[in-house]
Amino acid sequence: MTVLRFGLTPKMKPVSPRRAAVVAGLDLGTSKVVCMIARLEPQAPQDVLRRRSHGVRILGFSHTAASGMKAGQVVDLIEAEDAVRQAIDVAENMAGVQLESVVVSLSGGRLGSERFIADVELNGAAVADGDIARVLAAASRHSVRDGRAILHSLPIGYELDAAKGIREPRGMLGHRFGVDMHMVTADVAPVRNLMLTVERSHLEVEAMVASPYVAGLACLADDEADLGAACIDLGSGTTSIAFFSGGRFVHADGFALGAHHVTMDIARGLNTRIASAERIKAIYGSVLSGGSDERDMITVPTVGDDEREPPGFVSRASLVRIIKPRVEEILELARDRLATSPFAAETRARVVLTGGGAQLPGLADLASRILRRPVRIGRPLGLAGLPEAAKGPAFAVAAGLLVYPQAAHLEHFEPRRTRQLMTGTGGYISRVGQWLRESF
Repeated sequence: MTVLRFGLTPKMKPVSPRRAAVVAGLDLGTSKVVCMIARLEPQAPQDVLRRRSHGVRILGFSHTAASGMKAGQVVDLIEAEDAVRQAIDVAENMAGVQLESVVVSLSGGRLGSERFIADVELNGAAVADGDIARVLAAASRHSVRDGRAILHSLPIGYELDAAKGIREPRGMLGHRFGVDMHMVTADVAPVRNLMLTVERSHLEVEAMVASPYVAGLACLADDEADLGAACIDLGSGTTSIAFFSGGRFVHADGFALGAHHVTMDIARGLNTRIASAERIKAIYGSVLSGGSDERDMITVPTVGDDEREPPGFVSRASLVRIIKPRVEEILELARDRLATSPFAAETRARVVLTGGGAQLPGLADLASRILRRPVRIGRPLGLAGLPEAAKGPAFAVAAGLLVYPQAAHLEHFEPRRTRQLMTGTGGYISRVGQWLRESF
């Protein structure tokens, strides 16, 4: 079957611009699991968010500590499933709905981009919907490397004879009609196991999407996407990158280094528990030193179980000296990845930081010096009813999963249905698990 041969992950049906819909997003990350449920309501285009056809109103929200995850990948199926079930249950109770499917984010699996160009003959006729379908299908036939699954297939621009960069080709005349296609791929194993985790919770994966892509959809204003912007999502176990230009998502990348590595550095450097190191990072962490930091002391719980053992103390400046080198390493890796992407040619493009790691004080200034571009911290835009705790950069991916259905029409085609087969998950009928087992 075509879907199996091309290794496509599920694609959701675009929401009608004239109808309301209820959607759910599941951000299954290294450190936390977030579930958001929202109602999409048709609205007129907004000044800052002209591409959104619907307003987003939050109905249910939950987040819990992740378990069984490492570097954005499932490493313990049972623990990961328990965390998913808990997050889903709380969000469903708050929203008063029972979910059947969710849009799921992926940050692991070595995200990467493939670019393909394909064309078809028109023989002087006007471009019709059928011609667009033909050229998109032709582009989709390009094989992707073994062991990779396709998350997104997005047309960047169309070409008609010698004219390039066409955004809407319908009705135009020409002899040769082509498309420049951007495909986002990931390793098959993380995709397969993430989908299996969700299916075991008796939910269908309506779509699987790249985390930095949806973070950009949530946090970038339209002008930023038009002029050029890189969204760097600083997660706990991974850092992932999406570059937008001309309003299109044109490049993706990622690597397995994130904010949890900062926590581990603190735990080792201060000889304290990981949980204590995470708390110290969240409360006192920074990448910039102040004038009084050598005098400001922080209490550090000891590793031992003896409660009578007195805690240690460390200056805030010493904490900065532990945190800053790792953050610089992450930003330098991101800089090197961007230098080999289309971002390098966009000299005026800016950078938007999202993810839990973006909450460190002073990060925007440090990132601006290392990346040599304007940098700001990204927060979800245009979501009504978002809880105060979820308005920061740590929840950008989860918020973007609710915006993504409005961009689903950009995906170049909808995969055919696969066979309905029973899985070993309590008789639940899996639509997507079988193609993952048979495809690769």
